[in-house]
Amino acid sequence: MTTATLAGHEFHVNEEGFLTVPAEWTEELGAALAARIGIEMTEAHWEVIRFLRDDFAQTGETATLRRVQSRSGVPVKELFALFPQKPAKKMAYIAGLPKPHGCV
Repeated sequence: MTTATLAGHEFHVNEEGFLTVPAEWTEELGAALAARIGIEMTEAHWEVIRFLRDDFAQTGETATLRRVQSRSGVPVKELFALFPQKPAKKMAYIAGLPKPHGCV
């Protein structure tokens, strides 16, 4: 397993840079990961990230955009505004979770 260090945190990552041990994640690390991909976190961003982390803890899988929309109430259009271009992948990356199934 490869390790990386960011914002003073050492964590395990896969070949794409996604955390492989979700328990190593903190909100401080999430903010640093977001900054790395050009996203400045607002409370709206954090609500989505916290939803993803809670949902992952319950299901063991990273939620898809459709699930985030239906369970959190955040419309897909807003998810694209918050996390432009590839929102599912970016949300999972920031949340320290695996890419959702079907994400390329």
